[in-house]
Amino acid sequence: MKGCLCIHGFTGEPWEVEPIAESLRKQKDWLVYAPTLPGHGPDGDLRTVTYQHWLYMVEVAAEELIKRCEEVYVIGFSMGGLLACYIAAKYEIKKLVLLSAAAYYLNPPMLFESVKATLHTQLTGVSEPDQLVDLYRHKMTNTPMSAVVQFMTAVKKIRPYIRHVQTPVLIIQGERDALVPRRSSEYLFRTIGAEEKYIHYLKDGRHMICHGFEKDQLMRHIHEFLIEKKDRRDEQNEISST
Repeated sequence: MKGCLCIHGFTGEPWEVEPIAESLRKQKDWLVYAPTLPGHGPDGDLRTVTYQHWLYMVEVAAEELIKRCEEVYVIGFSMGGLLACYIAAKYEIKKLVLLSAAAYYLNPPMLFESVKATLHTQLTGVSEPDQLVDLYRHKMTNTPMSAVVQFMTAVKKIRPYIRHVQTPVLIIQGERDALVPRRSSEYLFRTIGAEEKYIHYLKDGRHMICHGFEKDQLMRHIHEFLIEKKDRRDEQNEISST
C-alpha cells in the first residue's frame, strides 16, 4: 500500500488540498490522509498553539503512515510545504510535492494586483474570476498576530532542514501568487539537496493553486510524478541517447 500525507497551509483547512487528496484516493491501494493542523478549522483557535504543535502533528501522521504503508509520499501546500520539507528531511519519504510552498511569503506586486481587482469589482460591479478576495480579506483581518509570529518562526526554524532533503521533489508555483513570491520556489529548487527535482510554473496560477483554472494541468504534473511507473530520468536518458 502507498500512503500520502497532504498538508494544508497557514490559517487554512484540508479543503485547500482536497482535489489532490480525492484524486489520489481513487487510485488502487492508496491511503491518503489530509489532517487539520492544530488551531485550524472551524473549531480551532490559533491563539492557543505554537509551531511546535504543527511539527508534532505532521510527524505523528508521517510515522503512522510509515508503519502502515510500504511507500509514503508527502504533499504540502503553502506553509504545509515547509512542514513537508521538514518531514522529508527527517523520515524516509518516497517522493515530495511542494505547492506554493512558503519558504518566503507575501508577493507585493501580485497582492497589489488583487487589491486593484477588488476595487474594479466594487466600482463596476463586474467581478474578475479566481480572486479569492473575501478569503484574503478575512485572513488579513482575523488572524491573531501571535499566530503570524508562530508562522514566521516555523519558516525560520524549518529552513535549515531544506538542504537535507534528498527525496525526489516536484515544485509547482503559480506565477500570479499574491502571497508567496516566485523566489520562494526558486530558493527551494536551489537549496533542496535531492538530485532528482523538478519545477513547474503555472502562468495564471494564484495562491490557491489546487482550485484555480489550471487545476487540470496541476493534477497532471502531480500524477505523472507520483503515479507513472516509468522514471522520468529514464525517459531523459533515452531521449539523450537517441
